[in-house]
Formats: sequence, C-alpha cells, structure tokens
Amino acid sequence: MMFAFLVVFLLHSGSFYLLFEYNVLILGGISMRSFKFYVALWMAKLSIPALKITHHNGTDYPGHLALKICPDFLFQIGKPELIIAVTGTNGKTTCSNMICDAFAAQGRKVLCNRYGSNINSGISTCLITGATMSGKAKYAVAVLETDERSAPKLYPALKPQYIVVTNLFRDSIMRNGHPEYIAWILSKNIPKESRLVLNGDDLISSGIAPENPRVYYGINKLDTDVTECENLLNDMRICPRCGAKLTYDYRRYHHIGKAHCSNCDFRSPEYDYAGHDIDFNNMTIEVSDRETTGTYHIPNDSIFNIYNAVMTVALFRDMGVSAEELKGLMEKVKIPDTRFNVRKAGSVSIVTQLAKDKNALAVTRATDYVRHLPGHKRLFLLISCYKDEHVWSENTCWLYDADFEMMNDPLIDQCVVTGPRALDFKLRLLYAGVPEEKILCVLDEREAASEFDINPGDGVYIFCGIDAFDLVDDCREIIRKRCLDAGL
Repeated sequence: MMFAFLVVFLLHSGSFYLLFEYNVLILGGISMRSFKFYVALWMAKLSIPALKITHHNGTDYPGHLALKICPDFLFQIGKPELIIAVTGTNGKTTCSNMICDAFAAQGRKVLCNRYGSNINSGISTCLITGATMSGKAKYAVAVLETDERSAPKLYPALKPQYIVVTNLFRDSIMRNGHPEYIAWILSKNIPKESRLVLNGDDLISSGIAPENPRVYYGINKLDTDVTECENLLNDMRICPRCGAKLTYDYRRYHHIGKAHCSNCDFRSPEYDYAGHDIDFNNMTIEVSDRETTGTYHIPNDSIFNIYNAVMTVALFRDMGVSAEELKGLMEKVKIPDTRFNVRKAGSVSIVTQLAKDKNALAVTRATDYVRHLPGHKRLFLLISCYKDEHVWSENTCWLYDADFEMMNDPLIDQCVVTGPRALDFKLRLLYAGVPEEKILCVLDEREAASEFDINPGDGVYIFCGIDAFDLVDDCREIIRKRCLDAGL
C-alpha cells in the first residue's frame, strides 16, 4: 500500500508529469508501453480490493480511474486473441451471457462483463481484471457487451473479430434519438476486419457496415405473424434506398419481419442460419444452414429469447462448431436471473421480468409476452428510472410509445403503479383504457407490495428496470412472505 501512496504523490507532482510525455523503458524494460499506462493499471488493480473492503459496488470505477490517468489505456492493455462484441438496443446482456454459457460448456474460460457495465470505463474494468500486472491478457477469449453509443471509443481499440448486433429500435429519446442515428454510429466505427452476426429480420441493424463480412440469422414465418403493424412503434416504414413505402410479407412485431420495396430491389436479406419448427413442448428449435439442420434447446419461450438462441447457434456454427457439439452446448445456455426469474410461493408464481425504463419497446415486449400466458395475472411496475431520478427532467414521452393498451387484458386483474412515476403510469393506463378499479396507486414501493390483492394461483409479474434490483428483491420478499403466511 505504501507503493500506492507513493505513486499517488508522484502523480500529483508537477515535475513528474514530464515522464508521461514519453514512451520509456522502465522497471527493467517491462515493455514499450508508456509509464502512464503502468501507473493506471496498478492503481486500478489496487482499487479493486479497496472497493471490496469498503463494500462499494463500483463495477466500472477501476476502469474510470485507469482512463483518467491514461486516456489511451484501452489501446495499450493486452487483449484476448478472440474478442466477441455484442451490441444492439435490446438483448445485449442476455446474448453475451448466453454466449459465455456456451463457451463455459466447452470448458473454456472466458472474460466477460456479465453484469452489463458496457461503456469504456466498464470495458476497461473488465480487461483490467483479465490482465496480469504487466498488462498481458490472461484469457484467450473475451465476450464483451458494448454500448452502441460507445462504439467510437471502444471498437478502434478492441478491434473485435466478431460483432453481434441483436437489433436496433427506438430507445430512450433523451439518449439515443432515432435507431438510424445509432446505425450510422455503428457503421462509422465498426472495424473493417470485424465479422458481423446480424438479425436478418431487422431491416435497420441488418444494413449496418455494408462493406464488412457478415452472416444473417432469423426465424422463418410463424403462424402468429401478421402483415400490418399492431404496435405504436414502427421504425421501418419506407425504403431506405428510394423512399417508397415498404411492403411487409410478414411482420412479427414492430418492424421485425420480412419486407421488400415494390419500387426498387431493396428487400430483407436471406438467412445464413434459419430458425424454424419451434417445439414449445420440448423447448427446441431447428436451425438450418448451408451444411446441415440441427435441433437446439431454447431457454425461454418468448420470441425475443428465441431470437437470442438462434443468434448463439449462428455465431458458434460460423466459428466452426459442429451441429452435434453445439446441441449439447445449447442445453447449458440459460437466461440471466436479472432478466427473467420465476419463484413459487405456494400456488402463486412471482416472476421478475426485465422491462427497461425509458425503453418503450422493452416494456411493450414484456407486456405482450405476459398477456399471452395462461392464468390470471397482476402487474407490479417498478420501472421509474430510479438511477436517473435526481438528474432527469420530467420527460415521460416514452410512456406513450409503449403499448400500455396491452395491459387492458381480461386476464390482467390488477396493475400496481408505485414509486416516483406512479401518477404518470396511472394516467397512461387510464388513457390505454384500463378501468380505474384495476389500478392500484401507492407511492411507496414496499407499501404497495404489502397492499395489492393476491389470489391463489395468480401470477405476479414484477416489471423492473436495470437500476432497481435491490428494491425488486425487497418487494419480491414481501410478496413471497404474504403468500406463504396466507397459505396461498
């Protein structure tokens, strides 16, 4: 620790900064990296046990510290031989975790930012934990969830061999603007040598970085597909080449599906890896490529996660893993508990469902999934943007892009609105036609968990954002104890 204090003192010594202007050989000639890099690496590594001792989470603090000391830290630190980057509007964390699960099933150790700290400071932290004291990578493979907006800072330094793009949708209007803007950022910054794994059913993300090598995955037409958009959000209405109206051969949700332009030759790409014949009884899907057809396990029955499973199959098949081996690997792949979790309390199912706040599409997809499940349900909304509450304006426009009309369903018996945005949610539900007697508005979240109605056999669905997990745990425990005490 004395060395750490000495380094801090020297860092704040004006004359000592002269050494930082040169890439010098020091400490017996460890490498040609700059001295500033080593100071950044060692100080960042020292901060990791310090954070644990002081009981701070700080998932990105070591990387933040390293970048502050050495702005080009990401370029200098050693990296695994194979880097797979995962990006997109929705599904990044789930997909990166599924890929890691498949690698783990192969017996391979993988460096991964599993908890979704996906900007430059979080990625730096991940690489710091996976590096030696000399800055050499300790892992052969890294799977890194990367924020779309952070592409200019990340990809030039990382140069991933593979980049998976899950989808591009309208996200927080205060942060991401329009999906075409995000597609432009990605296209501009994706390294020319990166091989892309793209959703062929998404006409926005499938067109990024057109000069890069790529493969497409997708799911063939389903009986539940439609031709007209049933959602409020529809971000792909006109041809990006000629501006004519697009014709959808079939549509799965929002702009996901197969489309073509009747005025020019623009159309959805052909799949390299096509999912078909979904078996919900056995939880499997068949995926065909140019060589073979394999039957693979799907970890969840929502269409969103079926796409994630097909993506995982496409990536590993493209990396040369045989269909027979991959079948076994996919049986080990699962959805992270922070994204979907089911717990039983007597006859009541308590389900935690990620529904990102400020993300209208994520809330819509979660609601659409829940409303089609059998049985009576109650929705408990914990999507009040808690982390941003102290800096956020009163902009609640995203609520009116989300299909709250889907909550006006005969089998959804009650909607519990709570927290700092409770009244905003109540107003939106009323506009959606939900009867007022079905809405319980209680400002305190834990009090709300104690007061709403629960009947035997109910499904209680807690919709949560990514910054409310501690609150979710408290409310879920209150609900669980209520059910057990009442003998439900």
